[in-house]
Amino acid sequence: MPAQQNQSHFDHLRKKFAYFDFCGFQVLHIDDSIVISFDFDLSGQYRFKPTLSIPSKPFITKEIDPQFLNNLAFQIGMVELVSYWKAACPQRVIISAGYLDDFQIKWWKNLYFNGLGEFFYLNGIQPDFEDFMQIEINSTHKFEPVSIITHQNIVVPVGGGKDSTVTLDLMKDLGKRLIPFIINPRKATLETAMAAGFSPDQIFIIQRTIDPLLIDLNQQGFLNGHTPFSALLAFTSFLAAYMTQSMYIALSNESSANEPTIPGTNINHQYSKSIDFERDFREYSGKYLSVNIEYFSLLRPLNELQIAKIFSALKHQHPHFKSCNAGSKTDLWCGKCSKCLFTWIILSPFFEENDLEAVFGNNLFNDNTLQPIFDQLTGIADEKPFECVGTVDEVNVALHLVINRLDRDELPVLLDYYRRSAKFGFYLETIRQQHLKAFNPNHFVPPQFEKLLREAVG
Repeated sequence: MPAQQNQSHFDHLRKKFAYFDFCGFQVLHIDDSIVISFDFDLSGQYRFKPTLSIPSKPFITKEIDPQFLNNLAFQIGMVELVSYWKAACPQRVIISAGYLDDFQIKWWKNLYFNGLGEFFYLNGIQPDFEDFMQIEINSTHKFEPVSIITHQNIVVPVGGGKDSTVTLDLMKDLGKRLIPFIINPRKATLETAMAAGFSPDQIFIIQRTIDPLLIDLNQQGFLNGHTPFSALLAFTSFLAAYMTQSMYIALSNESSANEPTIPGTNINHQYSKSIDFERDFREYSGKYLSVNIEYFSLLRPLNELQIAKIFSALKHQHPHFKSCNAGSKTDLWCGKCSKCLFTWIILSPFFEENDLEAVFGNNLFNDNTLQPIFDQLTGIADEKPFECVGTVDEVNVALHLVINRLDRDELPVLLDYYRRSAKFGFYLETIRQQHLKAFNPNHFVPPQFEKLLREAVG
């Protein structure tokens, strides 16, 4: 649909649906699980009731404050609302489930505006920050932050890719208890956690359901697109830390996540993985949740090349990790998407060709149908793919490293194409070494953990 038609469709939906109401939520104890259900109302015409379910585990504390649990449930509901609000984007957003002050209202508007940047862009919508939504508070029930009991435990969200496996490996010898955290487990998330030495009984799990009505509406032509999932991960990992009395939440977002997807704009597919969101969430959680839990990304000082180099030594993880969204349900690398090609490129300087082919099933450098994606990743095209991929510089440095390592005249199709491109001459040896030795100072890694990273990059 052309951008002008998309804008018209957006305007039509906003007129048809006057408001979106976060009506309420419930925290229920069902059998051995805690179930949080949400109640969203789209202009009195559609009702959505998604849920989160937390199965009981031996390491979950019995000392749970119902009021604080309700506070966390309310905040998680504010993130869940994003997926349902975007179906029609009504201008009025009514919050009946709890109270938000002026700082919180601005904070949530900022998350929606930036977290949905890709959604607006790809749907041809040009929102204005002041007018794209007005949050109205229809409740006087204010949730208070609390001081809670924590221990030297570390919650580590696990996504099944290389990054979280590196975090688990770097932190394994600290003498602190690590608790892998997974939303909606799949084969790769469970297997990478188990390959790191954790049994299923040692993994904190949340089962998240999407109301099927939303899927039906998307099929009917309501608006759809990318949402800031890592913002949901932030609040749910805080819940996991609270329920396990953990002092730390260690994410695995690298410095590359800070780069905009569309150059010269604030549109970033990875916004909720960026340092900006990390800074904002740390401030918000300290003000409105608890100061006793520290949220940070362990890998923030590193770039994708450095992480790939560290991961290359974790051979026990190579058969299990998966980063392909297209193949996530079948636990396969599809070999045709930007995530597959990026992962192949970034690992290629540090893997033998046959070892990498054993992971992916074939040599992606020999697939000339991937050239359009290759052009996006290298900066030959104007825009990066809307995916969790590294920077243009990282991709180019990786390609130079692998070409130098292969050191032969006859190269695979995409490498030969690249060597003949104008891009090839721009990355000197000094630039390559700078990437491998870099340490981004813009991070929130506690000093006791920073030493691990510095030792890992030499």
